[in-house]
Amino acid sequence: MNHGFSCFSRAASRHISSNRLSYPLQKSKVTLQQQPPPSIIRRTAHSSQFSPLTPPDPTKLPKPKVRRLRKRRPWLRRTAVVLAIGLPSIYLYDRQINASSLTRSLRTFYTGLVIGLDYKINFRAHPLFAGSIEDLHRRAAQRIFHLLRDNGGLYLKIGQAIAMQSAILPPEFQKMFSRMFDDATQNDWKDVEAVVREDFGKSVEEVFGVSFTGDESKGIMERTARASASVAQVHWARLADGSEVAIKVQKREIAAQVGWDLWAFDVVAKIYSWWFDIPMYSLVPYISERLMLETDFVNEANNSEEMKAYVQGEPRLRNRVYIPKVYRELSSKRVMVAEWIEGTRLWDKEGITASWYGGYGNGSPGAGGTPLKDAPSTSTISSIPQNNPNNEKLKPDRSWQGRSGKGGLGLSLKPVMATMVDLFSAQMFLWGLVHCDPHPGNIFIRRLPSGKPELVLIDHGLYIRMSPEFKHQYSRFWKALISFDNDTIQEIVHSWGVNNADIFASATLLRPYQGGDHSTTKHLSAELQGKTEQERAYEMQVKARAGIKQILGDETKWPRELIFIGRNLRIVQGNNQFLGSPVNRIKITGLWASRALAESRDLTFRERARNWGSHFIFRFVLFGTDIVWWYYRVKQLAGLGKGMDDEIEQVMKRTAKDFGVELQHDIFDG
Repeated sequence: MNHGFSCFSRAASRHISSNRLSYPLQKSKVTLQQQPPPSIIRRTAHSSQFSPLTPPDPTKLPKPKVRRLRKRRPWLRRTAVVLAIGLPSIYLYDRQINASSLTRSLRTFYTGLVIGLDYKINFRAHPLFAGSIEDLHRRAAQRIFHLLRDNGGLYLKIGQAIAMQSAILPPEFQKMFSRMFDDATQNDWKDVEAVVREDFGKSVEEVFGVSFTGDESKGIMERTARASASVAQVHWARLADGSEVAIKVQKREIAAQVGWDLWAFDVVAKIYSWWFDIPMYSLVPYISERLMLETDFVNEANNSEEMKAYVQGEPRLRNRVYIPKVYRELSSKRVMVAEWIEGTRLWDKEGITASWYGGYGNGSPGAGGTPLKDAPSTSTISSIPQNNPNNEKLKPDRSWQGRSGKGGLGLSLKPVMATMVDLFSAQMFLWGLVHCDPHPGNIFIRRLPSGKPELVLIDHGLYIRMSPEFKHQYSRFWKALISFDNDTIQEIVHSWGVNNADIFASATLLRPYQGGDHSTTKHLSAELQGKTEQERAYEMQVKARAGIKQILGDETKWPRELIFIGRNLRIVQGNNQFLGSPVNRIKITGLWASRALAESRDLTFRERARNWGSHFIFRFVLFGTDIVWWYYRVKQLAGLGKGMDDEIEQVMKRTAKDFGVELQHDIFDG
């Protein structure tokens, strides 16, 4: 019985299951609620024959859809998350803590890559994507100028160095770099306070003994910078003892930027040296070392004191040149305090030459011990809004312009320029310690009580030191240049790894050297015959690059000091031209070179005696340069021409044009 019921139950179950599965296939509208009662089911199970489920015809089914399985890429998602979080974090860190050093380096690499590709593609007689080679130079100059301006800091210092040498660059570069002398933006006072506290562990008031609230027992200090340059800015202050000082404070971001900047400079120089086949990369470490030292104010203080000792020990310069006193106890690696100088800048020709109204036997403020007398001034502590330090002008006005306001120092430009050439010639040939940044902004002129000029030299950060051997060689080289001693010139420049003595001699004299064989110019003239103007321009600039390679020659032998000595000579020549070429610069320089050989303590007595004899003969040779100088001077006074350096400049322009170089010296105007 149980067995029969069990069989019936299984049969019924199968029947029900088969009916339920068959409903969808038959599109039945009968729902589960409409099913018949169990009694009917049973009867149906007994009366109907079992029919198994029939599968559908495969030919009538739709085509199966292929399911595409996506490969999981967790690394892609992780990378996106890291970039989304990491890049903004790196940018904020670089901007807020790292003084945008990484951003500035990336900007440098991008600009360098664009300029390099542009030159690689378009520097040819008929550029592919540029109208002319001049357009190519113009694009490159604009890109470099914007890079230096946007990056600021040490990049401005590099730009100023390029600007002083821009006479050998294409005109498009010269026009751009002529704007590199503009003052840099000064930092906020809070940055000045931060640098002082980081270096001394004390506040500005504690370090310098000044008060910003009117405490008469302490000194005063202007929170507005009197001058702002690429690396530092200068504030005037009066210490508690009455001494007036210039407080030079390095810009806070420089410490974080300098390492990155020099690294970027190194990378770009290395790539360009390889890319354009110019052997200059070996010079980069020396240049970087000099630029790094410019950010170390302890080094600057050392240079200043050493130069002051040299000047005081030289009777021919002792009462003509002044080096300001450094306050060591108030100075550090990023802060330097020196004596405040009241004087006329070298570029103010009218201020130097206008009539003197300061009285007979009196000098300008500070010159020759003259006291710093105060002219009537309306600027006092009580009149300064304490909540706006950017408007502070506390330094007393001092004027020697007379009641008319049109007076000056009453000096002649000739002794002013003679003192300058004497000073820098003594540095090169006598002392071997050379100030390499003597641009007009770093030179003040004062009037001594005797009525003679006094030259004040500031900013002693960029110096080079010449070894006794190289100093001796360089003195012989200059003497040989003036006396057309070609054998000596060949001997010396060959030891320096220079392959073309004529080009190097002209670059040193800053005038065409007339004592060589002129083979380079003759060869170039023959090659350019029959060429179109565009092709000539291209060929000349190719030759200019080849000339640089010839000057560098064996870069392992090339004295690194020549880089900055050439800069010094170039600036001094520009200063002389700006003042109207009042002195025979080449004669004075050659005279110091010959005198240094006779006075050198590194030589034996016999060598010095022989050099003294040669020196007296050499003075007669120099007489010939005097005749040439006076010839040009008379023409200048008669209104028929310009001074000797200006006339030399015109000859240099014509000669340089044969090498694809256009000399421009307008950068010194103003």
